[in-house]
Amino acid sequence: MNQLNLPAPAAWLRHYRAEWFRPDLLAGLTAAAVVLPKAMAYATVAGLPVEVGLYTALVPMVIYALLGSSRPLSVSTTTTLAILVGSELQRSAPDGDPASLLATSATLTLLVGVMLTLAALLRLGFVANFISESVLVGFKSGIGLVIVADQLPKLLGLHVEKIGFFRDLSSLLQQLPQTSLATTALALVLLVLLVGLHRWHPSLPAPLLAIAVAIGASALLGLDRFGVAVVGPVPTGLPPLVLPHLDDVLRLWPAAAGIALMSFTESIAAARTFGNGNEPRPAANQELVALGLANIGGACFGAMAAGGGTTQTAVNRLAGARSQMAELITAAGAALTLLLLAPLIARMPIAALAAVVVVYSFELIAPGEFLAIRRVRVTEFHWALIAFAGVVLLGTLKGILVAVVVSLLALAQQEVNPPVYALARKPGSDVFRPISPEHPEDQTWPGLLLLRAEGRLFFANAQSVATLMRHLIDAVQPKVVVLDCSAVIDIEYSALRMMIEADQNMARHGVSLWLAALNPHVLEVVQKSELGARLGRERLLFNVERAVERFEDLSESGA
Repeated sequence: MNQLNLPAPAAWLRHYRAEWFRPDLLAGLTAAAVVLPKAMAYATVAGLPVEVGLYTALVPMVIYALLGSSRPLSVSTTTTLAILVGSELQRSAPDGDPASLLATSATLTLLVGVMLTLAALLRLGFVANFISESVLVGFKSGIGLVIVADQLPKLLGLHVEKIGFFRDLSSLLQQLPQTSLATTALALVLLVLLVGLHRWHPSLPAPLLAIAVAIGASALLGLDRFGVAVVGPVPTGLPPLVLPHLDDVLRLWPAAAGIALMSFTESIAAARTFGNGNEPRPAANQELVALGLANIGGACFGAMAAGGGTTQTAVNRLAGARSQMAELITAAGAALTLLLLAPLIARMPIAALAAVVVVYSFELIAPGEFLAIRRVRVTEFHWALIAFAGVVLLGTLKGILVAVVVSLLALAQQEVNPPVYALARKPGSDVFRPISPEHPEDQTWPGLLLLRAEGRLFFANAQSVATLMRHLIDAVQPKVVVLDCSAVIDIEYSALRMMIEADQNMARHGVSLWLAALNPHVLEVVQKSELGARLGRERLLFNVERAVERFEDLSESGA
């Protein structure tokens, strides 16, 4: 901890102001009205008892509030984490034995926490940037579609054995004649209520009101007599100690790695989105520690994998949260629910939880964002589609791998194919810009070709840059080629060798290579190399303007 220069636990309390308590209290209670019903619903998505959702809204949230650097971030579980945990539990404990599920979930949560903590010790906070926004849009949209399909049987009072997205849909269609009319009617009423409140009364806690209506209807009308499945007995009291199965570590670690990545990615995104300018910016490595210990602590008390959620953080912030005290109040709400409201939760229809999950999962499915990406960059639109297809066709955990691989390939593609283009000068200025049909008046010089390369020049793109330069040179047949290096941030040995070979080849054809506008680091590297000795001071120019002036002077002198 000291190596990371982290503050002491609850260091924010030393700077806490008395006037913050009232807005924190209101925000914490408002967030609890949204977080607690959703946490129970997400526990069912993972195939776990509803009380596990409350455990997750209690223990991890308290630990994060004491250690985290983000004031508004609300940490329990999320739609994405729930489906990822559920996918792994279905694979690892297919018989659905409750004791086995709880132990496997605790082990998975412990591994997630350990991985996040180790990542902090290794200062890997930058890993959150390894999934591009366009790929994340595709991944989350796929997750949303999978979750909606997964909850449809619960809305219809059916049971479908989970095999795969398309086979599950096929099985659901075959079972439609056995639909429970009472369950479907209740689900439709709750869906209309949730959507209506969300649209016309967004300040009201829609999930809490929908759950209250469902429990009331179940108790007053005895809906279980009509085939409406209810949650059933819920243990009263605070979370019990749970011992993870350490024998399962080798089997669960790949899934834990994916869940840890998504936990951190979602959390840091939510923390940065809803932070105020007058607050400390969330520290990536401190967030890793806080989330890691939150999961480790949660695992010991039966919680599922936890992370910061965008929706609940937005509610917390918009309700007026000033500090982490709001999260402690939300956690207190979870504790009171476990102690006092277990008998009411037992009468909760499962379809009510499914309705909550479906409404909030639809927020993940974002066709508008796909279209926005396509308008800007078609290539990134394709990346989003690949990530979406990876989740739907291969499953959620493999979908994470697809998302990461696509992001890395996209990065590699950009690095391997840096832009190289010819320049011309805007009339009456010293501005040099790419030659374009839109600016036919831009000035060029017979016998002079101005080129600009961008990015880092290294072994993976050296040949690509050389090929692009060769095509442009062959098209113009200049006497002097000036390579503008103002946008080159680094140059590696392989690229230096490529430039030496290019200089040798051009010299044989009577063409001279000049370099201009090198930054101090690149200039130092070039001067230490054979290329620097070949070019000398005469062919290393301060900027492109100076290179043009020198070319004009040489042309006038006939040199």
